Amino acid sequence: MSDTRKVIVDGEEFEVEVERDGDTFHASVGGKTFSIEIPDAVKAAPKRAPRSGKGKKSGVISANIPGKVVTIEVSEGDEVSEGKVVLILEAMKMQNEITAPISGTVKQISCEEGQSIEANIPLMEIVAPLTEDED
Repeated sequence: MSDTRKVIVDGEEFEVEVERDGDTFHASVGGKTFSIEIPDAVKAAPKRAPRSGKGKKSGVISANIPGKVVTIEVSEGDEVSEGKVVLILEAMKMQNEITAPISGTVKQISCEEGQSIEANIPLMEIVAPLTEDED
């Protein structure tokens, strides 16, 4: 089973298809395949099972990497549904659509268009509507 990854080598970005065969990795880049042997390779942690949806998700939106806020697509007080694009962030010369992790109301926006932001800083908060269980 192969996996496609983006890698940066000497500052240049490549899309690489990687397949593992024991301690050997086969990496295909631009039509060429390279074999990489790692005799003491640590076994990768098993992938986590997807969430069943029963746990509560956070409505706090932050970026995983530093970047620049290009556009904010919503305003405080707007109703949003899970998966709706709420802002566009430029990071590493790529524009990334940031989506709402939950459905609800935009409670607070803590950034501005054009602002440079650090990683893991809250940019926006969405609050879910109260359910009958929470009343």
